[in-house]
Amino acid sequence: MSKLTALSLSIAVLGGIWAYLALGPLAGSVLVWAGFIAWGCYFHSGADNAALQKTIVGMIYGAVLAGVALTLVGHNPLGLAGAVGPAVYIAVTVFFLVIVAGVDLLSVVPANVYGYAATAAYALQTANAGSVTALNLSNPVLLVALSTVLGAIFGMLSGKLAGALGK
Repeated sequence: MSKLTALSLSIAVLGGIWAYLALGPLAGSVLVWAGFIAWGCYFHSGADNAALQKTIVGMIYGAVLAGVALTLVGHNPLGLAGAVGPAVYIAVTVFFLVIVAGVDLLSVVPANVYGYAATAAYALQTANAGSVTALNLSNPVLLVALSTVLGAIFGMLSGKLAGALGK
């Protein structure tokens, strides 16, 4: 079997399992799409142990910074009017999203951005998204973080399964 066919088959099978878990038994505990973002990030980051670590750490770091931005926007501690406040708070947090690229585990800036974007998007587009300070899975930061870990692990498993099928 060709490497491409093996990878396609492994991602199809494990993607179906991931979707079933995320939409069935784990519904409300993980986001199917956030897991797939982490899965893709794992592959574009090199599909090895370092990629697994950098995907998980980077995306969770991005999710945390999005949580900080959302908190700042919500509280507006500087009292900035209109769209100026969110723009300033986002600018400051995304600076920290990128400046850490000199740290090995945070060196995949796209992973950091994916975590930030997934968290902000979920929080801003979902009417029932909880507070970023909640200590449960209504917290978009925690929900994206858990989805990231499982999605990256599914990415790793699909790579290993593809390797076994391709032999």
